[in-house]
Amino acid sequence: MKWLRWLLPSVALLVVLALGWVLFGGRSQPTPPAASKVAAASLRDPALLAKGEYLATVGDCAGCHTAQGGARYAGGRALATPFGNIPVPNITPDRETGLGDWSFEDFWQALHSGKGRHGELLYPAFSYTSYTKVSHDDALAIFAWLQSLAPVRQKNMTPALAFPYSVRNSLKAWRVLYFREGEFKPDPAQSAEWNRGAYLVQGLGHCNECHAARDTLGGTPQDVHLSGGQIPMQNWYAPDLSTGRNGGLEGWSAQDIVDLLKTGQSARGAAFGPMAAVVSGSTQHLSDADLRAIASYLQSLPSREQPAPPTTPFDARTLAEQGTKVYAKHCAACHGKHGKGVAGVYPPLDGNSSVTEPTGINATRMVLLGGFAPVTAANQRPYSMPPFAQQLSDAEVAAVVTYIRRTWTNQASIVRAEAVSTYRHTPID
Repeated sequence: MKWLRWLLPSVALLVVLALGWVLFGGRSQPTPPAASKVAAASLRDPALLAKGEYLATVGDCAGCHTAQGGARYAGGRALATPFGNIPVPNITPDRETGLGDWSFEDFWQALHSGKGRHGELLYPAFSYTSYTKVSHDDALAIFAWLQSLAPVRQKNMTPALAFPYSVRNSLKAWRVLYFREGEFKPDPAQSAEWNRGAYLVQGLGHCNECHAARDTLGGTPQDVHLSGGQIPMQNWYAPDLSTGRNGGLEGWSAQDIVDLLKTGQSARGAAFGPMAAVVSGSTQHLSDADLRAIASYLQSLPSREQPAPPTTPFDARTLAEQGTKVYAKHCAACHGKHGKGVAGVYPPLDGNSSVTEPTGINATRMVLLGGFAPVTAANQRPYSMPPFAQQLSDAEVAAVVTYIRRTWTNQASIVRAEAVSTYRHTPID
């Protein structure tokens, strides 16, 4: 039935495209007039360059625009999506393969409007749905810093998208549904710290790109914000970021958030999987003031609705009983009999959002692949969790994951052996 999984979103896209042309005449959203020309000399100002380097780090630009083992910012990799592979471009100032011939106005158009140098619509694997909120001055600083890098010649790859996603004009309809162009507007009713945090999270941090569910067209509805979602093609679940009642980070303090982003670990959990890379390459380098601002904003997210209790299959108790033995043998020595862990060393399992997230993906992959917290300046020798893929069968992994998801105060759904088998053969990245 794989053909059906491809056909349904394809048909949906064609319907949306047709409606977009009927309702909007095929027009993309208007783009504000280009910014005034920027003098080349001003782009070499040391203060501007320092600011740009910091902001590029906030946005974790290198995380996407650097191939494994390759030159930083030189591209050379492709992002896997459900619709095909999309190449990540070279953004060093090489004149032939990078941004060497780009003006700031070209860069601003890409960042703010999601359009390439020649007006072509960019695929939203580039997170312009978030970057549109970046201010003009910050965009200028980032551009200046990128232009100061050593140019690297690395030819960009061609997108490998299936029809109809390979038709770039289909993005006109997609943008009508999912893209709202415009810079961040501070909320006068909130503090300066809150507004700074909102700006970082919604804009350069582009947190919603992972921490929100996407539909069959790869878009996130406008009213879905940081409520958690499975990261397409990576098979990790980015948790809900609300610290309020029923939120994914319920009960987390501002200091817990700061600690996780700064060191990769906190009293409430640790960063693993894709988030470990974000901490390593981006958030550990943020200023303390910006980290506190992010925490302030996240703590203001609303409480969530009480989720429906998971169904209890007839074999849930048997799975949990089997899991008790596996846990006692392989897990309790580090995480403790009651799942409390050891502060600053082994993360707790009781009340851990990565354990109780809706799908069970995170806990399953951690047991299979191990958990490797990021190396940070504040935590240079983090403890890691060994992989158990070679020691435990699919049934044993399912049992122990079910046990930790349904024991102590945790009340999540069970995980079955068939799911474990799927994740066992899923690439790490």
